[in-house]
Amino acid sequence: MKHSRMTELPEDFYIPIPLDTNNITSLSPFLVPQDHLSNAGIFYAMSFFMLFIFVVGTFINTLTIICTIQYKKLRSHLNYILVNLAISNLLVSLVGSSTTCVTFGCRYFIFGPLVCKIEGFLVTLGGMVSLWSLAVIAFERWLVICKPLGNFIFKPDHAAACCVFTWIIALVASAPPLFGWSRYIPEGLQCSCGPDWYTSNNKYNNETYVMFLFCFCFAIPLATIVFCYVQLLITMKMVAKAQAESASTQKAEREVTRMVVVMVVGFLVCWLPYASFALWVVNNRGETFDLRLASIPSVFSKSSAVYNPVIYIVLNKQFRSCMKKMLGMSGGDDEESTTSSVTEVSKVGPA
Repeated sequence: MKHSRMTELPEDFYIPIPLDTNNITSLSPFLVPQDHLSNAGIFYAMSFFMLFIFVVGTFINTLTIICTIQYKKLRSHLNYILVNLAISNLLVSLVGSSTTCVTFGCRYFIFGPLVCKIEGFLVTLGGMVSLWSLAVIAFERWLVICKPLGNFIFKPDHAAACCVFTWIIALVASAPPLFGWSRYIPEGLQCSCGPDWYTSNNKYNNETYVMFLFCFCFAIPLATIVFCYVQLLITMKMVAKAQAESASTQKAEREVTRMVVVMVVGFLVCWLPYASFALWVVNNRGETFDLRLASIPSVFSKSSAVYNPVIYIVLNKQFRSCMKKMLGMSGGDDEESTTSSVTEVSKVGPA
């Protein structure tokens, strides 16, 4: 496939077309298959992958919410935030993955411009809630284990306030394109919708919106996550050194280290491709790029609906035990002796 350039259409969207194509009105992503962008096999592979994300993501996140409702012991302050994460992941899975499964299968955005805006907004909203929930989880771990505020106790009311905060801040980040600051248009292979980071149209001030998202919804949460987890590692190293003879403390320190690495890597896998590619496009206007590559960041961000709950929920012993019990699976963890790994770590923190 040849490189692409962006051409403006009267319908108020931009469409990538091969350099030697002139009849742009015949290539609308809302009207005809986008076979000029890639072969059918790529579209169908994307559709199958989105089907996998939809089925698995919907199942895991729905099970998380139902387990929390059914089992009272899961209703701790940290688990409130995990359920908030599950709700946001479920929104991305139900709206984003299901829609793009169909549109990739049809090879164009069959649902039209209005649904494109709705899908782009809701997926961005869910993604931002998910992203900020990860930052809140890191912040909560820092408060509980490192105790920077002394004897301050992180209560359920604080957790609920943090959950509300994630939705407010996500709404602030995702609503502007609905009111003229940037816009939601087809992206990548034109089968999913997101903020317009392709164009430099002064009418929509896309560059400033992309920079706003990068700073406000990527750099700040990432800095929060890295700072809190680095402090957590330092604290655990100090405790492990002071209790060098304690096998349980040494084991907890190793578990925390692995947990931190997995959490930070998971965050970067989810959001770094999207943020980096959008930032590259904004700062390299006029450069050509392959639209198949432009679809990868969007797919990675949607796949977070699966690996976020795996990292934060399924690997949580308490949640895993309840899930196994609900599904009638034998060989689950002992309910009385099982607690979440992060709660176990909290017990070896400084007094």
